[in-house]
Amino acid sequence: MSETIRAERSVDPIVKLTREAAEKVREFQAGAEAETVLRVSVIPGGCSGFEYGLDMDTVVRDDDFSFESEGVPVVIDPFSAQYLAGLSIGYHSSFQGTGFTFENPNATGSCGCGTSFAV
Repeated sequence: MSETIRAERSVDPIVKLTREAAEKVREFQAGAEAETVLRVSVIPGGCSGFEYGLDMDTVVRDDDFSFESEGVPVVIDPFSAQYLAGLSIGYHSSFQGTGFTFENPNATGSCGCGTSFAV
């Protein structure tokens, strides 16, 4: 059974947010109508096999892993957790582009888009 913003499976952080990434996530949370958590996931697809998914969610599922990074509540489903352990999520802003960045020690390859990876 799913419940709104309730986590019973708290764990040590599986992924880490940089200070800049956490600040950007808090900006998104401030604009939300309800209390939210950051859902980090792996989505099959992309040019290298998998893509990173970042969403604001109001639901924490019973089997989700739940933790905080830089004060931001984060949840990850069990399938995604196996590919994301040790992931560092950053945020950059420059003349060439703005967005979240991903450093994944489990990735054996990635493509130029920065959001697709292989294991």
